[in-house]
Amino acid sequence: MIFFVLWGLMLAAIAGFWRVIVGPTVPDRIVAADALSIILTTVLTLLALVFGNGIFLDIALAFAVLAFADVLIMAKYFEHGELHR
Repeated sequence: MIFFVLWGLMLAAIAGFWRVIVGPTVPDRIVAADALSIILTTVLTLLALVFGNGIFLDIALAFAVLAFADVLIMAKYFEHGELHR
């Protein structure tokens, strides 16, 4: 059952990656990048369940924090045009 969920999440990740590349506007690309990071964090969490290894949870946590900071930085940059204001 988990493998079907993993395949579904990978298909969603491919669709999200396509939206990041083709997205018509910059906010669409930012939202797609955020959704992609959430999907990949979920995949890492499921991999921790499949392999029974807790290192995947540590990697997922670090990835989620970095992805959150990345989205905030991108949003601030595209709102103000620069990062130092």
